[in-house]
Amino acid sequence: MQTWGTKPFPLYSSWFPTYWYMFTKDGDSCFRNIHGENKHYSTPTNPAAPARIPGGSSSGAAVAVAADFVDFSLGIDALGGIRVPAAFCGVIGFRPSYGVISNTGIIPVSSSLDTVGLFAKDPSILRRVGLVLLQLPFSVQRNPKQILLADDCFELLKIPKDRISPVVTNSAEKHFGRQVLKHENLEKYFSSKVPSLKELYSQKINGDSKISSLTLLANVAQILQRYEFKCTHGEWINSEKPVLDSAISAQINETLDMTDKEIEICKSIRTEMRLAVNNLLKDDGILVIPTTAYPPPKLGSKEIFSDDYQNRSFSLLSIASISGCCQVTLPLGYHDKCPVSVSFIARHGGDRFLLDTVQTVYSSLQEHADTIAKSKLSPNAVKQEHSADAVKEKGNQAYKDKQWQKAIGFYTEAIKLSGNNATYYSNRAAAYLELGSFLQAEADCTKAISLDKKNVKAYLRRGTAREMLGYYKEAIEDFSYALVLEPTNKRAALSADRLRKDEDFHASEMVAG
Repeated sequence: MQTWGTKPFPLYSSWFPTYWYMFTKDGDSCFRNIHGENKHYSTPTNPAAPARIPGGSSSGAAVAVAADFVDFSLGIDALGGIRVPAAFCGVIGFRPSYGVISNTGIIPVSSSLDTVGLFAKDPSILRRVGLVLLQLPFSVQRNPKQILLADDCFELLKIPKDRISPVVTNSAEKHFGRQVLKHENLEKYFSSKVPSLKELYSQKINGDSKISSLTLLANVAQILQRYEFKCTHGEWINSEKPVLDSAISAQINETLDMTDKEIEICKSIRTEMRLAVNNLLKDDGILVIPTTAYPPPKLGSKEIFSDDYQNRSFSLLSIASISGCCQVTLPLGYHDKCPVSVSFIARHGGDRFLLDTVQTVYSSLQEHADTIAKSKLSPNAVKQEHSADAVKEKGNQAYKDKQWQKAIGFYTEAIKLSGNNATYYSNRAAAYLELGSFLQAEADCTKAISLDKKNVKAYLRRGTAREMLGYYKEAIEDFSYALVLEPTNKRAALSADRLRKDEDFHASEMVAG
């Protein structure tokens, strides 16, 4: 295995010019640099897309891995310093949970956001090196019980979301069963679970409620970075008076407009965010979001300075940065000759669980990404898939509202649009059960299981339907198999035990008779 050798990896290097270089002699800075361009030492060439930027600020380390110079390299991530170059260079990037790896020896940009992480191409190497850095004790590998796709985050994408979402869903279904897949709207979730967001911006936005919580989080992350940067380096800036780029100078001086109370609210948001994400994911959840909204821009492009680029980028990057949770960026091939990626996030402290999950699904992610990239599906077929999913969500809402017949109608429409989705059949079976239509429910569950042999809900629902139809032996088999797939499922365990006791009771009565 190639490494950086026996010497410590240099924090300053002309060979890796944008690794963690704070200031050049005349004061140009990598502060808030997520693109990696450097006019003094040139920009590292992106091996995955030479005409595109490599991302920053650890772009040199990412380029070294992407070019196969080394098997892994280290970097620093405050607001995307690892995740963006990993996405743009087509490699794996790991931002560990905040504080789990010592920052001793690095020059800080933001004391509450800086995290030492790493790049690799091979998930096994990423995991091996990651566990050494994390110094975690051995534990049994666990599979995720829920994989949450942040639908509103995928709406930020500037490439077709069809290029990413189906890859994740197909891979998750293959390894863990479709029942683990869930959808989440982070905008609504953070609005309700991070109350200090509204407190901070009540004056700033003059009552404008249209600003999303994700945009507010992006602003908070940048405020904290600028404030902490100035607290650490302000004295040096004032004494040395370096010639700063006007944009950098404006970002640093912007913190002067923030009151002490507003800074304290930002810190409260950071605390509330960690609690909110931890409660959402618990010990066994993975949150799936795009790493970046844009594909890597062309070298010298002004696009990176646009408000839209900055807002979309930092809305995605701020989630793990502020919450301190761990995140892995995973490459998914190319779209229009540019690298595509997705990110997995686990709760703070869930680093081993995240690395284990990545190692489990990585190969299938690449396979499904390749299949979709080469897919000959017509645009109309892709559109139908999305239409079917939208109709299914309407069915879910009708089910929640206890409008069973209406829900069945929506699920039936979804099946007509896309007949190979096990969830549509399983969900329709649930509605049939509520109406007492047990034969239809059993038939739908059987179809769902034929499409997805790991669909726990389908086994549970078929077991219930068969019990109501008097097929006790078959019902026990369904509940027992559900337990094989999900050993901690209490409903399956209780149902199987109850039916076995009933079966034994009826058998003893027959003997006694």
